[in-house]
Amino acid sequence: MNLTISGHHLEVTPALREYVTHKLDRVIRHFDQMVDVKVLLTVEKQKEKEKRQRAECNIHVKGGDLFAECAHEDLYAAVDELVDKLDRQVVRHKDRMQDRHSVAKRMM
Repeated sequence: MNLTISGHHLEVTPALREYVTHKLDRVIRHFDQMVDVKVLLTVEKQKEKEKRQRAECNIHVKGGDLFAECAHEDLYAAVDELVDKLDRQVVRHKDRMQDRHSVAKRMM
């Protein structure tokens, strides 16, 4: 699995990189057939402080791509929400793949 963590208008510190990696372990534990994971952390240049920090992730898995994004005033909270969304998507994708596999088996 390839993991790419990049920042837009922000420097990705080792602590932030470690936090994102640690949180993504939960998603990887549910579905280990991920080919490529790209995380983009962004600080928007807006006047209001609310929802300025954005985290988005694109995961290439066998059978499709999964995408989620979150915005929050705290980047760590945005990453937490992002991982929650990705976790739900990965579990749903895994269930769909298993359902297709069982339907194909019954047709044989």
